[in-house]
Amino acid sequence: MMEILEEVELCFPQLLNASCKKPMRTPFEFMLSYIILSSITVITTTLNLLIIISISHFKQLYTPSNLLLLSLAVSDFFVGLLIFFQIILIDGCWFLGDIMCTLYYLLDYTITSASIGTMVLISIDRYVAICDPMHYSTKVTEKRVQVSICLCWICCVIFQILILRDNFKQPGRYNSCSGECVVVSDYITGFVDLVVSFIIPVTVIIVLYMRVFVVAVSQARAMRSHTASVTLQGSVKVTAKKSEMKAARTLGVVIVVFLICLCPYFCVAYTGDNLLNASNDAFVMCLFYLNSCLNPLIYAFFYPWFRKCLKVIVTLQILRPGSSETNIL
Repeated sequence: MMEILEEVELCFPQLLNASCKKPMRTPFEFMLSYIILSSITVITTTLNLLIIISISHFKQLYTPSNLLLLSLAVSDFFVGLLIFFQIILIDGCWFLGDIMCTLYYLLDYTITSASIGTMVLISIDRYVAICDPMHYSTKVTEKRVQVSICLCWICCVIFQILILRDNFKQPGRYNSCSGECVVVSDYITGFVDLVVSFIIPVTVIIVLYMRVFVVAVSQARAMRSHTASVTLQGSVKVTAKKSEMKAARTLGVVIVVFLICLCPYFCVAYTGDNLLNASNDAFVMCLFYLNSCLNPLIYAFFYPWFRKCLKVIVTLQILRPGSSETNIL
């Protein structure tokens, strides 16, 4: 009887002492974890897919700012798909092989880096829109944004391949037993990754948004003091400024939520803990995944155009000819 129990606790019973042991969990804990992760992946992928369809389909939404939101939605969509691997790991064992383990980490790190890079681009976009509105249309064009997004993703892929190069040379070299999924970088590589992927981008985001906040407050005060004396043309300008500041506030909420959700993840990830097998890191991972689920909800709450797009998509009006010309704004 004891031998059977010991075999049940192993990821690969046939390997005996070479196999990792499964963590002891009750059926209730197993089912609860499965239901929560499955729900998050369905909600995250569905909501972000709606964002992707909306911005890609409706021509009125082809703006530089929305292209950045599209890039963020793509990264959030892939995060939703990555949760599938966490579902596989509910029993604490990795059965997909060492190469897939390294590829999983590469995809995970690349998506995270691309999300942060996109947040930096969003901060720059709002900074120019609020602090230099006269030159926004010439400085921030669709072509430049498209190129910036492509470069962001390409650089993230190349950088993370370099970070994980030793793990690709010999996949699974850092696993202590069969059924474990671990990648390790040396101290210098890890420090460079921390600085380039987190510290510098987050610093840029915070500095830019502090500047945006200061300028937005000063503009709001100026508009209130001149509201009574504006002309019709001036009122149009004021409306435009209000629209830009509303967009800045909305994206500011997105960025604040982003930082709250990802900062704990990075703090734990760079202390050398194994996020995949450490149960005490469950809260950190939930925060990380929750961010990708929250972004579309923030859009739905703050952006009327997303609610209109959602109605058109759900009622299948999107299948009608010429639906891309629908007035969404």
